[in-house]
Amino acid sequence: MRTHWLFLAMGILLAGVMAGTMLAPQPADAVSKEMIQLQQQVSQVLQGQQDLRSAVDQRNAELRTLLEQTLDSVNKMSLAMGSLQKTVLDVQANSGARIDTLTTQVQGLSDNLQDIQARVGKLSQQVTDAQSVLQSVDAKVSGNAVPASSSAPPPGPGQPTASGPPISSDVLYTNALRDFTGGKYDLARQEFGDYLKNFPTSDLASNAQFYLGEIDFVQANYKDAITEYDRVLTNYPKSYKLAAARLKKGESELALGQKASATRDFREVVRRFPGTDEARRAQAKLRELGASQPHSSSE
Repeated sequence: MRTHWLFLAMGILLAGVMAGTMLAPQPADAVSKEMIQLQQQVSQVLQGQQDLRSAVDQRNAELRTLLEQTLDSVNKMSLAMGSLQKTVLDVQANSGARIDTLTTQVQGLSDNLQDIQARVGKLSQQVTDAQSVLQSVDAKVSGNAVPASSSAPPPGPGQPTASGPPISSDVLYTNALRDFTGGKYDLARQEFGDYLKNFPTSDLASNAQFYLGEIDFVQANYKDAITEYDRVLTNYPKSYKLAAARLKKGESELALGQKASATRDFREVVRRFPGTDEARRAQAKLRELGASQPHSSSE
């Protein structure tokens, strides 16, 4: 019985010792080791954060450099586009002037061809009449119908005289139109003026008057051109140059900065001569001026 209680007491004592050992504070070395590990972990976290910040800063610097380069490229491109736009506008302006000159010359060539075709019939008839006269003269000379001193008939209009053959209206007009299309404007001006002076009622008088305006227009004498075009409109109300004269009068006014007068003339061309090339050109001018289009009329 005693032995039993002895072993029981020894067990209780052993359990107390073990419990005391477990509840006793740990050694300082163990605590210091854990603190060192914790500090190392914190240091690693801080170092990682710093590395991340450095990477972000470097990336931001790269993006900023790229953005500056892009902006510089855009600015250079804008300058290049501005220069290109100015060049295009200059080319358009110069091309427009050349196109106007070419249009005038082409119109002159077209009129020349039409006039030549119209005069072929007249010349053919004149040749026939001349041949008849010559045959009559030959017959009279062969039959001694008249004295030798008066064997030739008196010179008529357009026939040779002692002072030289007078120039015909057709030849004078053809020479004037040829010199105009060839750029000999001063000579053409004199020839068209002579035509109007000598043949004021001919079928081509209004054409000659119109080309006097064209010469002034090509030479940038816009005020004089307006005067010449007005003479076509006033003196030749049935001329087929009315549409062209009205259009070119408007262009001359526009060149002088008279936009209101030019707009009225362009509208008049569209209204009175619908479907013509002059009406289309007048409509284009009205669009350039930002003016409204009139209703056409078949007057």
